[in-house]
Amino acid sequence: MNFESFIEYGESAVFVIMIIASILAIAVVVERAIVFIKNTKDSKLLLTEIVDTVRKGELSDAHKFTETYPENVYARFASFSAEHSKKGKESLGELMEGKAIGERVEFETRLSILNTLGNNAPFIGLLGTVFGVINAFYRLGTLGNTGADVVMRTISTALLATAVGLAVAIPVVMANNYFTRKLKIIQANLEILSREFLASVSRK
Repeated sequence: MNFESFIEYGESAVFVIMIIASILAIAVVVERAIVFIKNTKDSKLLLTEIVDTVRKGELSDAHKFTETYPENVYARFASFSAEHSKKGKESLGELMEGKAIGERVEFETRLSILNTLGNNAPFIGLLGTVFGVINAFYRLGTLGNTGADVVMRTISTALLATAVGLAVAIPVVMANNYFTRKLKIIQANLEILSREFLASVSRK
């Protein structure tokens, strides 16, 4: 493999990598969107019902929420907390903290892929541009002024690699930021429910 072939192979490899990265990013975004939607469906109404139930001291009734909302994260958390509410405030607090961490881990699954793609896609595109510029200068040195048209086309293709990298990175970063924000809201709501359960246990 000569030098020119190696550079052209590198350019092609970069575009292939970007296509694979795009497909992977779309798959992760769709999968995570489904998970977040299923786990937070009807959450506004459900949170109000859970808080009202806990403040009335009817902790045993918190189990009913998993029957109505079997896939909702707050229903699962309320059912778990109600199940362990008789173990004392300190023990319950530790258990709920562990449960909240477990839920966070589930939501964070595969988000690291989006974070990695968002951070590195521009650099992969830049690598393709570097390959293209090297190829353009190599052809300029080989063909001289007679190859100006070829050199210009090579440079335009090289710049396309950077554009593709940014086109992949921007929506991926936006999606990752959206899911991260949603996760922070979920964590905050779980913290609120934890405090409500602890306060109810203290009153008893």
